[in-house]
Amino acid sequence: MRITFLGTGTSQGVPVIGCNCEVCISADEKDNRLRTSAMVEVDGNTFVIDTGPDFRQQMLRNTPTDMPKVIFTHEHKDHIAGLDDIRAFNFKYRKPIEIYASNAVQDALKREYHYVFAAQKYPGVPEVNLHTISGSESFKINGTKVIPVQLLHYKMPVLGFRIKDFAYITDANYIAPAEKEKLKHLDVLVLNALRKKEHISHFNLEEAIAVVTELKPKRAYFTHISHLLGKHNKVSPELPEDVSLAFDGLVVESD
Repeated sequence: MRITFLGTGTSQGVPVIGCNCEVCISADEKDNRLRTSAMVEVDGNTFVIDTGPDFRQQMLRNTPTDMPKVIFTHEHKDHIAGLDDIRAFNFKYRKPIEIYASNAVQDALKREYHYVFAAQKYPGVPEVNLHTISGSESFKINGTKVIPVQLLHYKMPVLGFRIKDFAYITDANYIAPAEKEKLKHLDVLVLNALRKKEHISHFNLEEAIAVVTELKPKRAYFTHISHLLGKHNKVSPELPEDVSLAFDGLVVESD
């Protein structure tokens, strides 16, 4: 399995417009973060988790070798705003793209992209096949089993996903004990760690480290990172062994 971090930034990205903090003006490429998304290549399948506002740029940087399937974690704008750019894959492969999303995400997509789902479609609009998923049932995509993990983003239900011994969690600040059972014996855990100060709807750095300590994956990578966390090269030495800050373009291999 190959995991590519397409983006590792929070909803505003890094640098933040108009900000002159040391992170936002940093010359270190690891401090430049597009909105959070990942690409997973496994069993001959390619999955993209979330299509945020930077989806086009991410696909230009990391073009998949076949038509990807899209899995959505939740309906916030920084996770769905790039859906229109799947048209390039429609044109190339001449078929709809397969989308896996909860009912709440589908409702948001139908509001935001009403023209995609209109009875009379304008020529050239994105073509999609919607598949409904929930937090309570695993599903298969071309033979690959995906286990949803139910999370809370403040009071908003969101989904994480486990594929084999890899799990991806973003935009969460609570994982129920029963859901943590789905996250045991991982090779790679990806988890959001927004900043050092506590936040109402995201794990902060201390909380994210506590989750890793409890779950004991072989390796952990933090994503959905704000400029308020600090510079990559300053925060990295503070992390426990086998825990790293992810950065845009990072590729991780997993069994």
